[in-house]
Amino acid sequence: MGLLDDLEGPRDLGTLDATQLGTLAEEIRVAVVAAVATHGGHLGPNLGVVELTLGLHRVFDSPHDRILFDTGHQAYVHKMLTGRAGDFDSLRQEGGLSGYPSRAESDHDTIENSHASTALSYADGLAKAYALKGDHRHVVAVVGDGALTGGMAWEALNNIAAGKDRPLVVVVNDNGRSYSPTVGGLAERLSGLRTDPRYERTLKTVKERLNAIAVVGPTAYEALHAVKRGLKDALAPQGLFEDLGLKHVGPIDGHDLDAVETALRQAKGFGGPVVVHVITEKGHGYDRAVDDVLDQMHQAVPFDLDTGEALVAPPTTWMHVFRDEVAVLAAERDDIVGITAAMLHPTGLDAFADKFPDRVFDVGIAEQHAVTSAAGLAMGGMHPVVAIYSTFLNRAFDQVLLDVALHNCAVTFVLDRAGVTGEDGASHNGMWDLSLLGIVPGLRVAAPRDGTRLRELLREAVGVDDAPTALRWPKGPVAPDLEPMAREGGVDVMVRAGAPDVLLVAAGAMVTTAVEASRDLLDQGVGVTVVDPRWLLPVAPEIVGLARDHALVATVEDSGRSGGFGAAVRGAMADAGVATPVQVHAIPQEFPVHCKRDVLLARSGLTPPAVAAAVHALLHPPAGSRAAGAKAARPNSS
Repeated sequence: MGLLDDLEGPRDLGTLDATQLGTLAEEIRVAVVAAVATHGGHLGPNLGVVELTLGLHRVFDSPHDRILFDTGHQAYVHKMLTGRAGDFDSLRQEGGLSGYPSRAESDHDTIENSHASTALSYADGLAKAYALKGDHRHVVAVVGDGALTGGMAWEALNNIAAGKDRPLVVVVNDNGRSYSPTVGGLAERLSGLRTDPRYERTLKTVKERLNAIAVVGPTAYEALHAVKRGLKDALAPQGLFEDLGLKHVGPIDGHDLDAVETALRQAKGFGGPVVVHVITEKGHGYDRAVDDVLDQMHQAVPFDLDTGEALVAPPTTWMHVFRDEVAVLAAERDDIVGITAAMLHPTGLDAFADKFPDRVFDVGIAEQHAVTSAAGLAMGGMHPVVAIYSTFLNRAFDQVLLDVALHNCAVTFVLDRAGVTGEDGASHNGMWDLSLLGIVPGLRVAAPRDGTRLRELLREAVGVDDAPTALRWPKGPVAPDLEPMAREGGVDVMVRAGAPDVLLVAAGAMVTTAVEASRDLLDQGVGVTVVDPRWLLPVAPEIVGLARDHALVATVEDSGRSGGFGAAVRGAMADAGVATPVQVHAIPQEFPVHCKRDVLLARSGLTPPAVAAAVHALLHPPAGSRAAGAKAARPNSS
């Protein structure tokens, strides 16, 4: 039994001496590495905050004092210290421990939105609420330097600074990275804080020399503090925060627990908003993570503890196909540019950037800016390809609508991880994009069913020069190529067999599901046509024409039911006066729990047997059922 095994909660930390705390830190790192090696998860970020999290829980009284983790992927240590160390054998597994803070798991977890740059706004609101209620509680927001590239963080800091008597501590966990190295002017200033030793060295030298003068030395040194802020600004620009009126402590070595605790206690005692600048190393204590040049094992798949190698060779994903094709397109057309929001490698723009570094722009965690900057690039004669996870495009909807679409800007949005993502949790799911993009005038949305169609549709998208376009695909391995039997207009006909009983209209990766479902239906004597629209929105007139000729239309999509592709098909049919019934197969409009993607799809009825059974039940309902009565009342249906 180790110290971690005996730990029941944060208050137990107060009984440990310095040696025991060092031992505990080692045990935590071993446990984090073991859990991630088994189940996958965020490794580098958590190894980097062990001492910082120990310090937070020794200085503040959680959950009375609220500790908020921006993004939340660095909260594994926090979970271990709040009574959940024994649950890490179920990390990111269905019914087990979430990979992010979870209010359902513990009162110590306050927020679970895993989108960056939000924690400071939560903290501002909480501090205001406690002040209004006369409830003396500290609020601590832990935010990475990468998240400070998001404008929302600075909007919050501006308001936090106005609350002079509200006890709010902002801990800047500065490791120089988000997924990859933090970029931009802010990153350069923080790097100056992190690496420039001249401030402390100069102040120390002046103190030593002045104090050597017996009479005037000490007095002169005290006078020196009157210009201390000016010296900070000139040598290590801490005015970055102080210009907002925020007290600043640091930079502090984030792996020196004594220094961390001292700084946090100082901040806690101030009684108002304070920024504590902590320098940490992503992956600290595990050489394989530190030495991982790409992202310091930011998010690792299960790996061998001895070698650090992945247990299973990574498959070719949709992102890999995009990565290769966009680089080819960039070589063919010098007007194509790439934009990423701090995710150059995860979104697949790195090959493009390697070949044409001047034409790829990493804007930091600033999705709103990314989209409007893309509009400006389009106005200037370029064709931007904005590569972004589907869930993060939610943050820039206003910019898509009014900055891009209103001006008919030729911008292509590439949405990776659309649909449900599985183990990453509720706020990583990309099931909202079709509902949002479907109301944007003039925007066209495509969904490839396989790698060949991804290349094909990407080329078509960047060929549109008078309106915005978007492509969406799911997380995971790219689907095997499925060739159509025919093409009608822009619509691929995948299956046409038997009577025109049901038209299955499938979106993107769900085409494979629909084709497999058609086999079950044909075995049951149901005639089937399966089509892949390729371009989902606006709904192609060929889809409406086919719908008119069938007894039932069933749409299949890995997107939210409300306002999704099925709703768009039903609306287009209604506009054309086509009364064929429509059965929508989609994801329920709720926040899915974390579990495997295929499990979530099965629960949503998005498997071939489930789709086939639902279609058959509607076409041939059991005698005496309400559906059978409704069918009898429709003499033209079959």
